[in-house]
Amino acid sequence: MPMTKLASALLLILPLLLSACATNKDKQQRDYTTVSSNQFIEANYKAADSLMRQLTGKLAGDKPLIMATLVNIDELEQTTTLGRLVSEQLSTRLAQGGLSMVEMKLRSNVYLKRNQGELMLTREIGEVATAHNAQAIVVGSYAETSDMVFINVKVIQPNTNFVLAGQDYVLAKEAVVRSMLQRN
Repeated sequence: MPMTKLASALLLILPLLLSACATNKDKQQRDYTTVSSNQFIEANYKAADSLMRQLTGKLAGDKPLIMATLVNIDELEQTTTLGRLVSEQLSTRLAQGGLSMVEMKLRSNVYLKRNQGELMLTREIGEVATAHNAQAIVVGSYAETSDMVFINVKVIQPNTNFVLAGQDYVLAKEAVVRSMLQRN
């Protein structure tokens, strides 16, 4: 009899022990899956890919582009980690696609606002492009709602202000995106 009670107890406890192990493994897998499939990089890369398609035949192969930091549409001299990181990822993807991108953080004669990034006002774009022999500048802005972030990026000719390419896209304002929108 005591053996039957022990066997019954083990049969009841064993599934709990196994499910605890599976839950921990599932949680680790879920965390990796969540991070590796995050919308952020994919959305930014798709936007850059769209810009490159639109730019086909419009750019000279021997002149670079400059990436400005995306700014808050309601405060054009303000940005966040989101604006800076979107800019970095767009620039990276454009470079991966074969475009020459000037790394502005390594330049000393560009307007850099502390903790903001490479912010460029319209009046400065022509001067910066000339100084770096850039044929175009990628600019952009973002706007927040309670559950979305709308992003607009454009590639403009600095001497004419003509838009050569543009892309709008939206990010869900989930935890990662929300954390990057906090003011520094």
